[in-house]
Amino acid sequence: MTQITEPVIRVTAMPADANAYGDIFGGWLLSHMDQGAGLIAARYSHGRAVTIALDGMKFHKPVHIGDEVSVYGQLQHVGRTSMTIRVEAFRRDRFEEEQVKVTEAVFTFVAIDEAGKPRAIEQEK
Repeated sequence: MTQITEPVIRVTAMPADANAYGDIFGGWLLSHMDQGAGLIAARYSHGRAVTIALDGMKFHKPVHIGDEVSVYGQLQHVGRTSMTIRVEAFRRDRFEEEQVKVTEAVFTFVAIDEAGKPRAIEQEK
């Protein structure tokens, strides 16, 4: 499956998102990554999809208050009811141009129906 990595979320890290030392909480960043992956999963599966797993997350660099955080995602694999989506997060100091990768992970989503049961994903042709 050849998919282009696409931008899915861009946000500024604010004081309420940080600990006492000015570093952004990992859970805040994970939340944005999960939301970005969820946007891709919902769009591809044409409906509701839920996170069932997260693999390989490691923090490479900290994110600080005022940093611009950009989340990019790429659909990697589609099964009968599930999808894997690779997500990368980058930070950029608000006064600079260079982006720095801060973390990455692979999210697994399952498409579900109105009753919350797994449903088949129609494959695009």
